[in-house]
Amino acid sequence: MATTTASRSLNPLRRWSLLTRFAGLTGVAQLLLLTQLAFNLGFYLVVPFLAVHLAEDLAMAGWAIGVVLGVRTFSQQGLFVVGGALADRFGTRPVVLTGCAVRVAGFVVLAFAPSFPVVLLGAVLTGFAGALFSPAVEAALAGEGAELERRGAMTRAEVFGLFAICGEAGAVTGPLLGAALLTVDFSLTCMVAAAVFVVILFGHYRLLPAALGRGPGEAVLSGWAEVLRNRVFLVFAFGYSAYLVSYNQLYLALPVELERATGGQWALGWMFALASILIVAGQLPLAAWARTRLGAARALPLGFGLLATAFTVVSASAPAEPPPGLFALAPAIALVTFLTFGQMLAVPVAQDLVPRLAGEQRLGSHFGFLSSMGGLAVLAGSTGVGALLDRASTPGPDAALPWMVMAVLPAMGGIVLWVIARRHPPIVVENGFQYHRVLSSMSPDEKDACSCS
Repeated sequence: MATTTASRSLNPLRRWSLLTRFAGLTGVAQLLLLTQLAFNLGFYLVVPFLAVHLAEDLAMAGWAIGVVLGVRTFSQQGLFVVGGALADRFGTRPVVLTGCAVRVAGFVVLAFAPSFPVVLLGAVLTGFAGALFSPAVEAALAGEGAELERRGAMTRAEVFGLFAICGEAGAVTGPLLGAALLTVDFSLTCMVAAAVFVVILFGHYRLLPAALGRGPGEAVLSGWAEVLRNRVFLVFAFGYSAYLVSYNQLYLALPVELERATGGQWALGWMFALASILIVAGQLPLAAWARTRLGAARALPLGFGLLATAFTVVSASAPAEPPPGLFALAPAIALVTFLTFGQMLAVPVAQDLVPRLAGEQRLGSHFGFLSSMGGLAVLAGSTGVGALLDRASTPGPDAALPWMVMAVLPAMGGIVLWVIARRHPPIVVENGFQYHRVLSSMSPDEKDACSCS
């Protein structure tokens, strides 16, 4: 019965009805949900337009822009495990407040940075702030969700469904507001984003209750040796990192394509809004279809194939002169659409594969390593792709090369994950609810493989 309730609560046809239950949440849960909306709003005000500012206002080369964006992503994505460990050690409240303060400082630095080293400092600050902030907020919300579920007010799955919707709402409105502010000045955009995080900081200072840390204990670093001994998981993390490198091109390569196609960045905000709308409308039903109809061995290569297709489409059009009018946006729209559908199809299935490869042990360490591996891949990949993208800024024979290279990365990653998924099908556990949950995530071929073993 619990499974049916949780599944129904995340049905996309009902997810907006969950907003009507917002008033039934605790005050802390309401604060955390609104925080996620404001967090994404402030983030997407600035980051999608950072590459444009660096190229046009500061006249940085493509490789330098790639380094800045790669370092920003790594300092956040790669250090999530640090933020989670600090939240466990010192409690949620001080880590959230510190993360807000660091993000404010980062945006102020970016607003007035005159040179590459200062820009790099601002990128590191904004990234590390997210590494502090996000795991702590999610941990606090998990505690609030558990309490609400014990009371019978709402399941924790419903709480996290609301959390995802609030995040996407911020992701939709942030780029639109950022695009409007960018017509005035990039510094103004950064200062508005900083003001958003000042409000978040003040709200958490006043309303978020203090919670004692649990001490350093075993959970901080003791699982890393086990992760490094898990060679199958290390290969999986390497292949999966191609996804993050690919999706990061929405910030690095998409502005270059829009500049080539239209001569400006006026459509950038709408491209990010398109991605967010697709996620809000399609993520849950597409993930359910991948889990129940395809199975990991089919969904993963298909999803990564869509990532590769996104870049292949642009590579076919890049050498030619763009068509007139809005038709010039067709390759960029295809890039965003295929990347988003590839993400929605592959990522939930890949994340479900992580616990199986980890033997259901040390999951925090395994997920932390996965994020760190992805951050390193983005740092290396963005630097290389950034240098190649200088060729893609104008039509010509060389304009297709960067996009072809970017198409190869997810294609190779998809092959790696396909091999791992076929060799490690879900284990059937002979025990009521868990047995049926695992079976429901298999394709017919995977069920046969398990039953034969």
